[in-house]
Amino acid sequence: MKRRHFAAAAAATLAVPAVFAQDRTVKILVGFPPGGSADVIARLMAEKMRVTLNQNVIIDNKPGAAGRVVLNEVKRAAPDGQTLLLSPSGAMVIAPWIYNNLGYDPIKDFTPISRVSTFDFAITAGPGAPAGDLKTVLAWMKANPSKASYGTSGAGTVPHFAGQLLAQATGVPLTHVAYRGGAPAAQDLIGGQIPLMVDTASETIEHHKAGKVRILAVTGETRNKALPEVPTLKEIGINVAADAYFGLYGPPGMAPDLVARLDRAAAEALKQPDVQEKIYSYGLVPNHGPAAELAAIQVAHLKRWEAPIKASGFKPD
Repeated sequence: MKRRHFAAAAAATLAVPAVFAQDRTVKILVGFPPGGSADVIARLMAEKMRVTLNQNVIIDNKPGAAGRVVLNEVKRAAPDGQTLLLSPSGAMVIAPWIYNNLGYDPIKDFTPISRVSTFDFAITAGPGAPAGDLKTVLAWMKANPSKASYGTSGAGTVPHFAGQLLAQATGVPLTHVAYRGGAPAAQDLIGGQIPLMVDTASETIEHHKAGKVRILAVTGETRNKALPEVPTLKEIGINVAADAYFGLYGPPGMAPDLVARLDRAAAEALKQPDVQEKIYSYGLVPNHGPAAELAAIQVAHLKRWEAPIKASGFKPD
């Protein structure tokens, strides 16, 4: 009897950390300011994952360096599932080709958990650009090179290089203007400080609907579901296409069962009709993929962007 009692007590003691672990807060880091597409996606996920995981899930916005600031924090975190990262693909597949001292290895220093969303980019004109379609705006920029600029959520991002591909394809000398997130870039677009912006549709779609700006084209292979009236670049004769994704990552060395648990929570969140509707309304596509699929798409995008980035000659300041 004593031996059985001791074994039961020991088992209860061993179970305590697991119970406490369920009560600990999960923090999802976002390297962009509140209000942008990364923040929107993270908050939608957190709200639903909180229920599935039976844990508090909070968002921690730490903007800077085009979303790369938070990556080093996640890299150094304990692999206990309490510190996660919601990142657009740029930090994982673009930055490695342009920074000699990046501070992290996008493959070795993170644990892929879930692909959350895929998306293209909107090319948006503000009141600082003339009326007309994209080709009209580009012709004006070519005739007025001092005004030929476009804003994005940061240097070294997919929108940055999508803009460079547009410049190369059209012969327009577009000057890139980097912001600390898409929301501040959109504000300058509305204010006329920049004539053009390339970023996720979520940054400008509501302003487009309100008539403050005009989304002239999208960079996907097909039209954006939230903007069925807007043509792709290829439809208007510009042979450029660019897409990206959002991924949920953790620190290196996470246990497979913990990864699977978090992935299930992310998948469950993305199944919810209200989450899907909200994501689509921002011009994004809810598109869950498990850890192995996120890892594979990351490798594919790394290979895809190598040649265009090297050809651009871009060097960070």
